[in-house]
Order: sequence, then structure tokens, then C-alpha cells
Amino acid sequence: EVQLVESGGGLVQAGGSLRLSCAASGFTFDVYAIAWFRQAPGKEREEVSCISTDGTTRYQYSVKGRFTVSSDNAKNTVYLQMNSLKPEDTAVYYCAAVEGYVCPQPMYDYWGQGTQVTVSS
Repeated sequence: EVQLVESGGGLVQAGGSLRLSCAASGFTFDVYAIAWFRQAPGKEREEVSCISTDGTTRYQYSVKGRFTVSSDNAKNTVYLQMNSLKPEDTAVYYCAAVEGYVCPQPMYDYWGQGTQVTVSS
């Protein structure tokens, strides 16, 4: 019954923008921190951003200033706005949830299925 569903991925040219969505259901959304991860072929999964229950956001250095994470508690949805996209941003993007007020956290309880983002040069 617990689900995280990502959407919004696709193909975009370098310099373009995409907005990813993570729709959550089956748990108490307002006590969970939500993180965005990405994984490119042959590389380790990398946490790129997270949002805590108090609205505090954190970003990996490589995306800071280009990506923005936000939440809409009424819709149980977290967004990742990605601007100035680069080919090295190409990856499968996942959202993950963990009970706790501050992120990042060492472990995440729930994961989505992922959405593909491809940035062409």
C-alpha cells in the first residue's frame, strides 16, 4: 500500500529544464523527509537533494544553484525542478522517504521505481 511514484522524466537538450514529481501514498507524509537520488549506468547511486519536514533543503554540490526541491503537503507530492541541465545529469532519478524531521538520513524506508532523465549535448 505504501507507494512513491516518480514522473516527469524525459529527453531534453543541454541547458533545458525538467520538473520531476514524487507522489506519495500509504504513510504519514508530514513526518517523513524526502530525498532525490540518481544513478547513471556503471555508477553508484547518488543522493542529489532532500527536503526535511520543516522545509529545509540540501543539495549535492554538483546540482546546487541549478536544482530546487519543494513539497506540496496537501497533495503528498515532492518536486525536483531541474534547470540548466547538463549531459552529466543523465540518470535514472528516484525519490525515497524516511521517517524523521531532518535529512539526509543514513537509511530510507521507501523507494519509487525511478524515472529516466536524458540530457543531450
